Amino acid sequence: MTNHTFDGIKQVSEHHIEFWSARELQPLLEYSTWDKFKRVIEKASEACERSGHRVADHFSQVGKMVELGSGAQRTVEDFRLSRYACYLVVQNGDPSKPVIANGQTYFAIQTRRQEIGDEKAFAGMVEDQRRLMLRGELTHHNKKLSAAARNAGVQTTLDYAVFQDHGYRGLYGGLSAKEIHVHKRLKRSQKILDHIGSTELAANLFRATQTEDKLRRDGVQGKLHANQTHFEVGGKVRDTIRELGGTMPEALPTPKTSIRQLARESKKSEN
Repeated sequence: MTNHTFDGIKQVSEHHIEFWSARELQPLLEYSTWDKFKRVIEKASEACERSGHRVADHFSQVGKMVELGSGAQRTVEDFRLSRYACYLVVQNGDPSKPVIANGQTYFAIQTRRQEIGDEKAFAGMVEDQRRLMLRGELTHHNKKLSAAARNAGVQTTLDYAVFQDHGYRGLYGGLSAKEIHVHKRLKRSQKILDHIGSTELAANLFRATQTEDKLRRDGVQGKLHANQTHFEVGGKVRDTIRELGGTMPEALPTPKTSIRQLARESKKSEN
C-alpha cells in the first residue's frame, strides 16, 4: 500500500474530518468478499476498545449506495473509518498478503509521526535535537514495552535482558546486545541507545512500538513466545529498511556525543 493509493481514497466529511470508506478500502487490501473484510473490521474495533479509545469515534457504521447489474441501486453496509481505524484494520489483517505487510509498515510509521509531533517541525530539527527527542520517546515506549512483556510472562530482570536481546538480534541481523557494543566500540557501562543517531533511534522506536502492539494485540503468553515475537518484529523492521534501500543499523555511524552529554548541554543552555 502506498501513501498515494491510500490517500487517493480519503474523503472529508461535512465537518471537515478525514475518513475512509471500508467498502473502498476492502479491494485495496485485496479482500474478495465483504464478509471476510467485516470480520477484520470487527477485530479492529475490539482492539480499539481494548486500547481505551471510543469505538464510535473511529468506526462509524453507515450505508452506501451501490449500483446493481440491472441498473437499480440498493444500500449496503459500510463504515467510515478514521486513520487510526484504518491502522487497526491493517494490523488485524491477513499478514500473508503483501499489501497487508506493506500497509502495516505504512500506518505504523504514519501513526508514530503523528505521535512525535508535526513532521515539518521534526524535519527542521538539527540532528542533535532529533536524537534527544527520539531518545525520550524510546524511553517512554520501552516502559510500555516492558509492561507488555511482563504481561506476557517476561518477569525477571534476566528474562527482560534476554527479551531485549532478541529484539536487537532481529533488527541488527543476528548481533546480540553484547556484539553491538563491541561493533560500536562502546564500553560495557554505555547504553546502545545513547550512542546512536536519529535514523537508528527511529528504527529502534519502530521495533519497540510494534512489538508492544503485537504482544498486546495477539495476547502473547510465555517468555519464549514473547522473545520470538520481539525477534520477528525486529527482523521485519530490518526487512523494511532493506526494501527502502536504507543503511542497516549496524552500519550507521556512531555519534561522537552521547545522548547524556547532549541532555546536559541542553539543560545548561536553558539555564
